[in-house]
Amino acid sequence: MSFLKKRRKNSVKRPLFEQDDQNMETNKELLKTSLQENIQHVKQLLGNSSDIVIREIQIGKKQLVKVCIFYTDGLVDTNSIQNFIMESIMLDIHTGQEQILSSQQNILQQLKDCILAVGDIRDVTEFSSLLTSLLSGDVILLVDGHAQGFTIGMRGGKDRGVMEATTETIIRGPKEGFTEKLRTNTALIRRKIKTPQLWLESKKIGKLTITDVGIMYINGIVNDKVVEEVHRRLDRIDIDGILESGYIEELIQDETYSPFPTIYYSERPDVVAAELLEGKVAILVDGTPIVLVVPGLFVSFIQSSEDYYQRTFFSSLNRMLRFFCILIALLGPSVYIALTTFHQEMLPTPLLIGLAAQREGVPFPAFIEALLMEIGFEILREAGLRMPRAIGPAMSIVGTLVIGTAAVDAGIVSAAMVIVVAITAVASFVLPSYAISQSFRMLRFPFMALAASFGLFGILVGFIALVLHMCSLRSFEVPYMSPFAPFIREDIKDTVIRVPIWRMFSRPRIISQKNNKRVQSSAPKPPRNNM
Repeated sequence: MSFLKKRRKNSVKRPLFEQDDQNMETNKELLKTSLQENIQHVKQLLGNSSDIVIREIQIGKKQLVKVCIFYTDGLVDTNSIQNFIMESIMLDIHTGQEQILSSQQNILQQLKDCILAVGDIRDVTEFSSLLTSLLSGDVILLVDGHAQGFTIGMRGGKDRGVMEATTETIIRGPKEGFTEKLRTNTALIRRKIKTPQLWLESKKIGKLTITDVGIMYINGIVNDKVVEEVHRRLDRIDIDGILESGYIEELIQDETYSPFPTIYYSERPDVVAAELLEGKVAILVDGTPIVLVVPGLFVSFIQSSEDYYQRTFFSSLNRMLRFFCILIALLGPSVYIALTTFHQEMLPTPLLIGLAAQREGVPFPAFIEALLMEIGFEILREAGLRMPRAIGPAMSIVGTLVIGTAAVDAGIVSAAMVIVVAITAVASFVLPSYAISQSFRMLRFPFMALAASFGLFGILVGFIALVLHMCSLRSFEVPYMSPFAPFIREDIKDTVIRVPIWRMFSRPRIISQKNNKRVQSSAPKPPRNNM
């Protein structure tokens, strides 16, 4: 256990980009009382950038007070600036407020309390916090004669809006997905969970990007040690920029060189809300629709949100099908290579004769044949993802059909190998999570090499080593393979099969250790109508 902690600590604290401290540290100089000096200093720090709008105005009937408004064009809601800031300080000055504005001592407090018709107003006294708020989409208001100003929340600009999730398609269930805006994503989760126990904590990570990162959990359900571990790992990150949640995932994960992901992610608010209700922690990163969830267990990657929206029989059947497809995606080509190379006696005689006839003109052994087909299919799959959306699917289908048929006609591969590779590829698409699908796609090649070298014995040894490796993994101090290893009988009800909702009255015990009950007592079985 101590060795695992030491190895994880070393992986988190590995060196990143080293740059001159003078260029990386933001100017922490205090604001000056002279408005013109503040304006010139802001222009100098930003290099007179053309997207920074600086508006100097004089307010009051006698124009006694000089103020300046700063904002970044494209990051703010200009209509709100016009309606709630400009009109408030320029047009709505009546006699009582005119007397207030004539007094330099109370002007800042009175602007904040009586004149500005906005809700989010914060004091600012340093250039560092001023620049951070300005470049994040806030409006800055400075008053001449005062070494203090205001940051006003007016973030807006163009965004993608709430659309259907593209990476996790379902038939039944909510169609909304996360966006690139952090506040929109937190609002989508709060629409699902309206309890005041849903807490949100914020951090800024990245010396240059200063990316907003949110930590969301349900107080009273979540394990406090997991929350502390999340904060500890995020605080250790020392990097110049965070552009996507994948940066955070790689910097805080437990195992760097494992093929299996130990942090779950999703693009759907209902999935993240369900994970929070189980006692997990969500990590939201501004600028990406992908939300991280920790701890990430193996069973989470096999489950789909649609499993809970359908009847238990169909959901359980789909889950058993997914576990069966995992074996096909991982061992399909390997078993074919082992049977045709070392264990021909295990095949029925008619099938063996048919396979031998197909392979009569093939110049390569079964391993090279499978390797060529798998690499060719991976190339077609990757090309279909990167090509323009209008021609990508058509190119993938046409390329697969044409190349497969041509390869069989040319005698390079056998027809049976084309069938095996096609079934293996289709089985990998059954898994709901693309991350776990990539893991089994990558592990397929080592198993093919073991099958070509040692037959079924090599496959068995490799499979045992794989299971041992998965059982040794941990995600934020939680065993990766729970509730299978360690075996927890109460939590098996939501793994390979899904019991009815009215029987799922407890949360996973190994995750939520403070409040394990979803309800205070077991929900009664629905009544049966007797005719």
